Amino acid sequence: MSLTGKLEDLALSDIFQILSVGKKTGALIIKSEKGNALVLFKDGLVVKAESGILKENMARAFLTAGVINETTCSMIEGVKKKLPDKPIAEICLEMGAVTKEHLDKVARKRIESVVYGLLLWEEGDFQFELDTFDVNDKIDFYDYGWEISKGMSPEYLLMEGARVHDEVSHQRVNPDEEQLFDMDEQGEGEEEWGGPAVAERKDISSLRSLTQELRFPNSTSEITLLILRFASDLYQRGVLFMIAPEEMAGLGQFGLDIEMADEKIRETVLEIDRSSFLKGIIESKQPYSGPLEEDEGTRFLIQLFGDKWPGEVALFPIIAEGRVVALLYGDNLPTGEPFAESEGLEIFINQAGLALEKAILQRRILEMGG
Repeated sequence: MSLTGKLEDLALSDIFQILSVGKKTGALIIKSEKGNALVLFKDGLVVKAESGILKENMARAFLTAGVINETTCSMIEGVKKKLPDKPIAEICLEMGAVTKEHLDKVARKRIESVVYGLLLWEEGDFQFELDTFDVNDKIDFYDYGWEISKGMSPEYLLMEGARVHDEVSHQRVNPDEEQLFDMDEQGEGEEEWGGPAVAERKDISSLRSLTQELRFPNSTSEITLLILRFASDLYQRGVLFMIAPEEMAGLGQFGLDIEMADEKIRETVLEIDRSSFLKGIIESKQPYSGPLEEDEGTRFLIQLFGDKWPGEVALFPIIAEGRVVALLYGDNLPTGEPFAESEGLEIFINQAGLALEKAILQRRILEMGG
């Protein structure tokens, strides 16, 4: 598979979707005036990311996190200076300064920071090298990082990156990569980012920030990502299903704590007749919030999601051209905390249905023209 081009023609979100859905393994190299970046994929999941825009190397990251002291950090950097081809991660392990768990944790933060920064890159060249991680001759970094043991979902990274970007945008007119990194490090619980009153109406805040993006989507996959992004602000877990006349098929998810969650959801197909409860929701075309009725179909889904029955669920049919084309599921496991208000999400889903109608119409016009 050859995937080469410009970010002006193919957005990062689309590139990630292609590699994720295709379960590709290889190295994505991105070069622009803002810097260079490297993102490694294994079976469609992100396992490493490095960029010149990161503020500190891995040794300094361990120092900042309090895992090592200044003396140890200087020793690691000294070895790296003498042996520039030796990865900092290997130096740390050989010195006994950190564990593999420490490396995984720091590497995951670096992956998040790189992807969040890349979301701001609108110009540049990209190239995907299939089935190889050996790209040192194609891109030059001080250090090439650490490959994490359990890959990260590209969909999760895109949703979280967009959320962080939205929060920064509300505070500053022109966010840059450094602001995104600072925001990522602060976490989500800072009182100065809203306080109780704002937290109660996350749906309205998300509605304002995401509606503009929904006006000019690049593809139907971008619309589904926006729906999942919005829902992830209100629910701890969520799954989006595509609805066909007789069955429902998984499209994407967030928050599921199961192995290879994205892959399992995309492989899931459920005959609608197996669940009278879900069939009723689909036929009503109305959102639902309350207990999940138990039947053959819902038992199948909950077993897939992790086998713990939720006390409350939210279901939102997405309508295009007069019929339900998708169904959004949400719950608040594992905490089980009460749902936030969701009027904003309902409004957004109505708008998403209209955007899907527009995308379907445009595709038909193109097919007729071809």
